[in-house]
This record gives sequence, structure tokens and C-alpha cells, in this order.
Amino acid sequence: MAELTRAAAARAGWAVRSWWLITGMWIRSTMAYRASFALSLAANTLITFLDFAVLLLMFAHTRQLAGWTLAETGFLYATSSVALGAANVLVGSVGGLGERVRSGSLDTMLIRPAPALAQLAAERFSLRRLGRLLQAFAVLGWSLTALDVHWSWDRVLMVPALLLCGTVIFCALFVGCSCVQFWWGEAAELQNAVTYGGATVLQYPPTVFARELVAGTVFGVPLAFVNWLPALHVLGRTDPLGLPAAFRFASPLAAALCVLAAGLAWRAGLRAYRSTGS
Repeated sequence: MAELTRAAAARAGWAVRSWWLITGMWIRSTMAYRASFALSLAANTLITFLDFAVLLLMFAHTRQLAGWTLAETGFLYATSSVALGAANVLVGSVGGLGERVRSGSLDTMLIRPAPALAQLAAERFSLRRLGRLLQAFAVLGWSLTALDVHWSWDRVLMVPALLLCGTVIFCALFVGCSCVQFWWGEAAELQNAVTYGGATVLQYPPTVFARELVAGTVFGVPLAFVNWLPALHVLGRTDPLGLPAAFRFASPLAAALCVLAAGLAWRAGLRAYRSTGS
């Protein structure tokens, strides 16, 4: 067991190092044109801010949205956007798997002395994706100062914990959904629907949606563990589904199960992959 653990740790370390080396290459390429990078980063930050501007327009006409204040909704928006933005930076490029499967260029990744998933995740790494993160952290900082919450130690610790677990869950969803492209090459929009679409849903209070949809994010695609359930504890709100209080602290377990499912899907996809021979 100890040997298996060391071997797994070594493989994980090599995958992270491979990802870092490849992203470093793309970062150096990007920074060769600093003005272009600065403009694209600013544009990306501004574009993603428009999502929050929609919330501001809503609250210009109402004091509460389904019983939630602007600060509380801003907290949901920011935590969802941080988790999605971080996952997009880390593994967002896996969405290009379908094109590599169709063209057969995935073969070149499989014969290199580095994990194929790490190579795919780092492919064409783009620093402009940091724009979403910068904007989300700015909104998060504002919401934390505007919330009317008694900040006990458990609530303080819950914030970084939910950001970390949310990022891991979205990373697993990016990878798991992209694996569908091993069998169905035109499934890139499925990944976008689950990841970007799911993050948009999480930006609004759960009380806005039907109970069936909220239940689906708990017992189906575990998006509720990204921020909805932990936020109930942070904000001191009741669960619209009446779930046990333990669900609010189950994000680490949900993240671990998502990683396991994504890993199994990736292995199954690689085994089913057939080269084009080109």
C-alpha cells in the first residue's frame, strides 16, 4: 500500500510539473507581446464584469431577490466565478479534446514522456483568462465587507474551503465532460453547458429556482457543493430542501468523488480511443 501511495504521488507530481513546464512555455510566448496581453486582459475583465452588472441592474429595482440581498447574491456570484475562473485557467483547454480526437493529433500527446491530460490541460494556455478571476475576487472582496454576518472562526474558514473545493469540482467537470468527446466528437457544448451554464445558475440564490432543479444540483451534477450549500452556513440561511446540516460541510467529499469520476472517465476514454492512423 505504501509503495502504491508513493507511486501515485510521484505520478501526480510529474503531471503537475509537466503542466507547469508547458504553461511556462505559453506564458513566455504571451509576454513577448506585453501590450497585446494587457489589452486582452483588460477586455476580458470588463466583459466578465457585465455579468455582475446584470445583478446590479436587477437590484436597482428591488431590495431583495427571492429573499436575498445584493451583498448575499454578490457573494454567490463571486464564489461561483472564482471557482469557474480558476478551473478555466488550470484545465480549461481540455475542451479541445474533440478536435484532437477527430484529427488524430492526440497521438502525439500519447507518445510523449508526459501525462496526456496534463499536456491537454496546458495546451495553448492563455493568461487573459485571469481577467475573470481578477473581476471575481474584486466582487468577493466587496461582498465580504458588505455582508451582515457574524464572522465566527468556522465561517471564516468556510470561505477559502468552498473556493478550493469549488475549483476542484469545476476542474473535474471540465475533464469529465470533455471525455464524452472520445465517443461523441461534437460534444464540446455539453461541457460548456455544465460548466459555464452551471456557474451562471450558481450566481443566483437557490430560492429563485424550482426545488427539482436545486435537488438535481445536489444529487445529480454536484454543483450545489461549489457554493450554494457552504454559503447557507456562511450566511446563516435555511436550506430550501431541508437537507441535514452535514451537507453544508460535504464539499470536500463531493470534490473527491468528482475527481474520482473524472479520472475513471478519462481512463475509459483513453482505452476507447482509436487513432486515425494519420
